[in-house]
Amino acid sequence: MFLPFKDDNPHTTTPYVNYALIAVCVLVYLWQFSLGPQGGQAAIYVFGFTPGFLFGDAQLDPRLPQVPQLMTMFSSMFMHGGFLHLGGNMLYLWIFGDNIEASLGHLRYLLFYLICGVAAAFAQGFVAPLSEIPMVGASGAVSGILGAYLILHPRANIRVFVVLIIFFTVVNLPAFIVLGFWFGGQLLSSAMADPNEPGVAFMAHIGGFVVGAALIFFMKKKGVRVFDAPHSRAFAVERRPIRVRRGGSVPRAGRRGPWG
Repeated sequence: MFLPFKDDNPHTTTPYVNYALIAVCVLVYLWQFSLGPQGGQAAIYVFGFTPGFLFGDAQLDPRLPQVPQLMTMFSSMFMHGGFLHLGGNMLYLWIFGDNIEASLGHLRYLLFYLICGVAAAFAQGFVAPLSEIPMVGASGAVSGILGAYLILHPRANIRVFVVLIIFFTVVNLPAFIVLGFWFGGQLLSSAMADPNEPGVAFMAHIGGFVVGAALIFFMKKKGVRVFDAPHSRAFAVERRPIRVRRGGSVPRAGRRGPWG
């Protein structure tokens, strides 16, 4: 198992928009949580993107507030279905978003984020236009950022935790390996999943990623290079054993226990 936690690209600007996007997603999730289980579920149906409402004849329960369905393409990308869903998206946004914001500029980065999120919603709607399952999450927009990062910094090294039984290892892996592995997993999972059943919206991830990878060529600042060089040595390994602390309620060998 491996988990990315940072990259080797230095900050060139303060990523105000990226910080704001993370803050908004966290605040919206706290609002969802404050509504309780039933209220939070109702909020997902109202503000989540449901393809069948826009592309089919499905209707939202008239007892719930009615929101224009085009607006839900934007509102849905700031909502999440659970803490792990939120945490995973925000981790990837934190790692990769700052460099994309620096390459685009603050306002264009916000526009890029929103375009990728909307493209992801359309991609999911294309494969399941009559689905009545609401889609929520920043995953589609974040996937667009991953696609852009792969184009700009394919050889940047991503620091990842790799857990090997009783050792955890920190490894520098090139971005094209980390993001290529991620994208391949989305393609494989999409091929095996039914888009009309509840679960992960894999096609939204794929759509956002592809659009982000294409769009970065047209939206990046002049002078920003694609396929940039790495800033550290790839595959550098730092191995740390997980130490088992002695003591507690189990006596050491050779000592008498409390019962004899």
